[in-house]
Amino acid sequence: MTKEFIAEQFKLLQTSIIQQLEAADGGATFITDSWDRAEGGGGITRVIQDGAVLEKGGVNFSAVHGPLAEQVSKMMQVEPGNFFATGVSIVLHPHNPFVPIIHMNVRYFEMSSGEYWFGGGIDLTPHYIQKEQAGVFHQHLKNVCDQHNATFYPSFKEWADRYFFIPHRDETRGVGGIFFDRLNETGTSMSKEAIHAFVMDIGNAFAPVYTRFMKENATIPYTAEHKRWQLLRRGRYVEFNLVHDKGTRFGLETGGRIESILMSLPKLASWEYDVQVEKGSPEEYTLLHLKKGINWLEA
Repeated sequence: MTKEFIAEQFKLLQTSIIQQLEAADGGATFITDSWDRAEGGGGITRVIQDGAVLEKGGVNFSAVHGPLAEQVSKMMQVEPGNFFATGVSIVLHPHNPFVPIIHMNVRYFEMSSGEYWFGGGIDLTPHYIQKEQAGVFHQHLKNVCDQHNATFYPSFKEWADRYFFIPHRDETRGVGGIFFDRLNETGTSMSKEAIHAFVMDIGNAFAPVYTRFMKENATIPYTAEHKRWQLLRRGRYVEFNLVHDKGTRFGLETGGRIESILMSLPKLASWEYDVQVEKGSPEEYTLLHLKKGINWLEA
């Protein structure tokens, strides 16, 4: 299985997801912005803005290559050399506060030495946590994982809880999902082809579950106070992506395209001083459930 084949499969995944999102949104289409990287490779950034459901979002594909900077090789704990990286990255910010933010990333990395691995993840960040919705989301991911390896869901769910965490706020970014990195034959006892099949199934699991949430929640009435809370929660999302997200850091440190890297940020967000929530409110419920280790399949 070549890196070129993997990149082509990711490009097809991007197209499939966009078609499903456009059908579910019904009010806008994704623009296409193809780009080249001076050091090698390029990508296709696909962005939607001001749709019927989606306020802003992106479904990005990239396949880049070239020398790996010394500081990046140290950070990634690999020997210096040339690298190849390809993947699909998605972040969607809806208009309605009752439709959650979602992120998905699937990726492949290979060094000229032959060292390689797959990585990725999918996680849900509701502005208002609904335990039924979180349960549906986690069950969907578990079903996909279980088709490949029964240990994947519990292991990758715990990994997501650790990764999608904002230490300076002492809260998770949302209700989590799954996260995995450096998957290869050594760490999994699976073939490269089997790991690739798992990663593609995770990618293909994205659109069905999120378009369901779009359809179920996009017409729920909301108030100005709900919008205020949504903007505050978006602010926390921005904090994580700019301060802690390794993908953002990798893109910036390898000379990535800034518009594509910062596609993950919402169109609007806010930060207010010393925000307090009312006891017993949906806002308090959300804050109380931004914790690691919640079993959303039984919550």
